[in-house]
Amino acid sequence: MNRRTALLHAWRGSAALAVLGALAACSSTPPSPGPESAQAGQGAFVAVHDSVIASTIEYDGVAMPVQQATLATKLMGTVAEVLVHEGDAVTGGQPLVRIDARDVEAKAAQVGAAVAAAAAARDQAATHAGRMRRLYADSAAPKAMLDAAETGLAQAEAGLRAANANGAEVESVRDYAIVRAPFAGTVTRRFVDPGAFAAPGMPLITIQDESRLRIAATATPEVARALLRGTPLDATVDGRAAHASVEGVVPAAAGGVYTINALVANAARTFAAGAPATLAVHVGTRHALLVPAGAIVREGDLTGVRVRAGNASDLRWVKVGVRAGAMIEVLSGLRAGEDVLVPGGSGA
Repeated sequence: MNRRTALLHAWRGSAALAVLGALAACSSTPPSPGPESAQAGQGAFVAVHDSVIASTIEYDGVAMPVQQATLATKLMGTVAEVLVHEGDAVTGGQPLVRIDARDVEAKAAQVGAAVAAAAAARDQAATHAGRMRRLYADSAAPKAMLDAAETGLAQAEAGLRAANANGAEVESVRDYAIVRAPFAGTVTRRFVDPGAFAAPGMPLITIQDESRLRIAATATPEVARALLRGTPLDATVDGRAAHASVEGVVPAAAGGVYTINALVANAARTFAAGAPATLAVHVGTRHALLVPAGAIVREGDLTGVRVRAGNASDLRWVKVGVRAGAMIEVLSGLRAGEDVLVPGGSGA
């Protein structure tokens, strides 16, 4: 092998080694990153301060409709028709149930005939009394005949009034043959079907108006007595936030405690009637550690925050309390002066 060939082989070997070294460098695994750091655009650290917030006590209750009625009839008879089903929306005055009232119709016909007869008797007595007045004025009839005519007219008028009263009574009874909705609402219970026997006072239909709910909660006297009608309260209905207004405060039947009645507007039917509810009553102020709601990290039932650790952040599990606007109270796991990471936020 001459010198030129040897130099060519040496150059090719060096180039191959260089290529292999470059490939090895490209395929090497990069070092594992350290703790998460707050890069630009990732978020900002916010200092945790000891704040003063309103102190509240939550009282449990149930949200019930302000208007609810179970309807019955004063008649005794067979149910002819049930015109609604459970869940139907009804308007005030809408017929709901019709009772077979043929005996009432027969009675109404009898009373109508009696009223007509009484009216005819009154007209006849009025005509006779008028004739006697003219004759008496012309001295053609004695005073006794006039008095008898006047008495007959008074008796006929009294008979007509009694017949009309009987007619009004029958009409009122006939009205009970059709059970109507006393207000607009929703049918929540249907107790009877056509063919069932209805008796006076027997429940037929239950309706309720869910547009306004009343939360009744029991509280201690010192808390309840401080509430005036119209006082706004924070509330929850089935875990959903609501705004309530105090309707009134009355002593509870159990004694030693008071019942707070608060109204919740529900025109959009956002809340279900009969759902569990709470009323939050402010009873002064207290100190608390607050962090922005966006700083809270949730994993299942666990809650945590990312706390500054040098130029990075460490996840720390904490126990949270109530929400105060855009902030959330941290009960344990965090100290005042520490910084928490707010993803996408700005420093405070």
